[in-house]
Amino acid sequence: MNVASNESDFHALLAFKSNIFPEYQQSLSSWNESLHFCHWEGVKCGRRHERVTVIDLRSRGLVGSLSPYIGSLSFLRELKIVNNTFTGAIPTELGHLFRLQILNLGNNSFEGEIPTSLSRCSNLRFLLLQKNKLVGEFPKEFAYSMPRLEELYIVANNLTGGIPPSIGNLTSLVILNVGYNPFGGSIPNALGQLRNLKILSLSFNQISGTIPHSLYNLSLLVELSLVGNRLRGSLPPTFGFMFPHLQSLHLYTNQFNGPVPLSISNCSQLENLDLSYNNFTGKVRNDFRKFQNLYWISLGHNNFETNGSDGLAFLSSLTNCSNLGVVIFENGQFGGVLPDSVGNLSKSVSYLALGRNQLYGSIPSTIGNLVNLEVLGLNDNLFTGPIPGSIGYLRNLQWLYALNNNMSGQIPDSIGNLSLLNKLYLGNNRLEGAIPSNLSNCRKLLVLTLFDNTLNGSIPRQLLMVSSLSIGLDLSRNRLSGSLPLEVGNLKHLAYFDISGNGLSGEIPSTLGSCSSLENLYMHQNFFQGSIPSSLESLRGIQFLYLSDNNLSGQIPRFLGTFDLKYLNLSFNNFEGELLMNGVFANASAISVTGNYRLCGGISELRLPRCITKKSRNRKFLSRTLGITVASILVGVIVVSSFIICLFFKKKRKTKPTVSILLKDQFLRVSYGELLKATEGFSSTNLLGFGSFGRVYKGVIEQNGELVVAVKVLDLQARGATKSFMAECEALRNIRHRNLVSIITSCSSTDFQGNEFKALVYEFMQNGSLDNWLHSISGSNSHGGREFVGLNLLQRIDIAIDVACALDYLHHQCERPIIHCDLKPSNILLDGDMVAHVGDFGLARFRAEFTTPSTSSSTAIRGTVGYAAPEYGLGSEMSTSGDVYSYGILLLEMITRKRPTDIMFEGDLNLHNFTRITLPQRVMEIVDPMLLTEERNGSKMMEYLISVIEIGLACSTESPKDRMSIDIVLRELHLVKNNILKADMEI
Repeated sequence: MNVASNESDFHALLAFKSNIFPEYQQSLSSWNESLHFCHWEGVKCGRRHERVTVIDLRSRGLVGSLSPYIGSLSFLRELKIVNNTFTGAIPTELGHLFRLQILNLGNNSFEGEIPTSLSRCSNLRFLLLQKNKLVGEFPKEFAYSMPRLEELYIVANNLTGGIPPSIGNLTSLVILNVGYNPFGGSIPNALGQLRNLKILSLSFNQISGTIPHSLYNLSLLVELSLVGNRLRGSLPPTFGFMFPHLQSLHLYTNQFNGPVPLSISNCSQLENLDLSYNNFTGKVRNDFRKFQNLYWISLGHNNFETNGSDGLAFLSSLTNCSNLGVVIFENGQFGGVLPDSVGNLSKSVSYLALGRNQLYGSIPSTIGNLVNLEVLGLNDNLFTGPIPGSIGYLRNLQWLYALNNNMSGQIPDSIGNLSLLNKLYLGNNRLEGAIPSNLSNCRKLLVLTLFDNTLNGSIPRQLLMVSSLSIGLDLSRNRLSGSLPLEVGNLKHLAYFDISGNGLSGEIPSTLGSCSSLENLYMHQNFFQGSIPSSLESLRGIQFLYLSDNNLSGQIPRFLGTFDLKYLNLSFNNFEGELLMNGVFANASAISVTGNYRLCGGISELRLPRCITKKSRNRKFLSRTLGITVASILVGVIVVSSFIICLFFKKKRKTKPTVSILLKDQFLRVSYGELLKATEGFSSTNLLGFGSFGRVYKGVIEQNGELVVAVKVLDLQARGATKSFMAECEALRNIRHRNLVSIITSCSSTDFQGNEFKALVYEFMQNGSLDNWLHSISGSNSHGGREFVGLNLLQRIDIAIDVACALDYLHHQCERPIIHCDLKPSNILLDGDMVAHVGDFGLARFRAEFTTPSTSSSTAIRGTVGYAAPEYGLGSEMSTSGDVYSYGILLLEMITRKRPTDIMFEGDLNLHNFTRITLPQRVMEIVDPMLLTEERNGSKMMEYLISVIEIGLACSTESPKDRMSIDIVLRELHLVKNNILKADMEI
């Protein structure tokens, strides 16, 4: 090979290859001396000098760094290595490539700052650096040295320092996309100088203020995206006249207010219009008839006028939009009736979301005209009347959400025509009659919910033969009767099955044991009889089993003790015999057997009578004789003692309960001096953290060996500290659960100067708080000086499940239900096995202390800003749904690693809304980047993340009644976890 004139290019290419890891060089196999480098894969040369002019290695799976020798390819015009895994800094030597016209380094992992040396590439027309890990400010030098630059993509990096006004000097720009960078600041006025601009995207840049008037000079704009910022103000009435060529307008997730300008109707070329998640008001009066190309329209999550019956009157003007595909008006505060004209929308509409509004009246039968609908959302409205039979014409329908309305009448048989249906939600209505047997025609059904209706008759055998049912089947709280058909065994993939609160009878069919994927089985509050069939031993994955309030009898099967159950409820039946003591039966907080009066034995916490054995019966006779003698002596003692005790309690009956009474004598006794010694004088080196009412120290108590503990010392000068101390004692004295922090003892005394001293002593959690694991990654903190590495997805889901189990116990299984009131990452501690424990009950309240959750209260808001439920700010009392809200925010924080108090959240933008708007397409852009490093199938990973985020969103809705119940949370999280484990096993 003759390399006399271009030897430098040859060696530069070899240097490029040498910086790629050998195992990722497959696409560079032709890069060797047997072939002239001008013929190497991805390389092009000029004909005259045989010098390299193009390197095009897009999407070749290359992993490594970019060699600085690339800067010696002095004839290079195009460098395109987008969509690989290049790491390290962008070489400053690229600034030597003065002939360079296209530089595309997008979708890699380049780090560091954008080199200012690139400003010497004065012939650049396309600069694409999107989706890397670049930091620092955008170089101002570019604005004065790149007069030919037409496209600038720096989207999805970590650039700061504001959008530089100098960009306004790049007057040849046609496309400017700087989105998904934490720039901050405001929109520079100078951007109005870019008169050739056709695409402007400033999305998710943490910018605030208003749209500068100069921006309305960009009359050639085809796409304007200002999504996910803190922009405010109203749009000018002439908005639509300023952008006559506009095809895409994305303003969602900001703080815009006022009416939607009528002039938008002048943007006749619009294809995508999204104004959701703002504060737009008034009545939508726009005429959309000119929008022949409109495909996507979203006006939901605003504050439009609800008065009158014509809130959706403008819908009629959309019937002229022949390309319409997606219509999203959910949670827009739209009131009135759904007009018949909905059926005149384009046949191409595939997604129609009208949920969470105030629509009333009947669902028009014309809905059946939308034959290409795939998703129909009518949930959470005030619809009455029957479900129209015309629904059966929607042969392409996959999701139907109509729960939480007031619809009545029978479920139409025509629903059986929807053979592609995946999800059918009709719960919480007033539907009556029998469940249609032809629902069995929906052979792709994954979930069916009919809970909280007045359905009667038996469960159709045909329905239980829909083997695709896997997510859930919920028929609870109806008036169903008869037996559970044997065909239930066909539901081999079903994870959630709820038939509670009906009038079902007969024996539990043995075929239920074939439902081997069951994780949640709820059969309580029925009339089932007989014994628990031995075939249920096959349900090895069961997590929650509720068989309470039936007429079941016989002995409790031993195999239940081998299951990894989270909760087992067998209460109020007729079980008999000795209770097991292994597995779930060893955890009093995870089992209920109340109301089975023929049970005996078990662990002491269950307080069942001892089982009578043959040996104990022989002893009984002897004890009677001895008992008579002893009894006569005791009678005298009791008479005297009773008189003394009565006198004592007469004096004490009006005193308040003390800490020693609250925590009883079973707890370890410690003094102030012992705690002082245990914590090395409350040394700062032992400080684990601090909160509103005190500080927490690591300590070692030397009683019967060395006991490592966490000591919470109350700051009694802080307002409410003493009340917090007593509340925590009261809350913790009788509760025991594997996911709650165990209290060891308390100390209420005085220090050596005679000052009042109060402290609580807990079990030490060696892995610190969840807050540390989420927000102290790659750094160390005071918790044992340990370094926190990241949590993977399975670990986060396990922690979320642990916390949900704790809440379920506090809310539903305690003798006196407890509301935590301050759930947040710093109050969730992790033991040596990374099992989560909920702690800090200083704000906890017993549910019995309240009247109704909605009652107004003058007491101060409980909880922490960002985690406290919004209704608390309006004076509502604490409630279990408030804890669920905090849990939802916690779950979103675990996935995004963004605190709800992050500086980016102002006005109406909060963690809930920020996460919600990314679903489903852009979810990977907001999740914790550490999760994206996991070696999982990309589409599967997105599916898992979306599932968890949807749970978090369902828990953190603004309205308490719309929040997901904690038992459903547990079901859904276990389902996600199982899907991950199954996928990992397949790999």
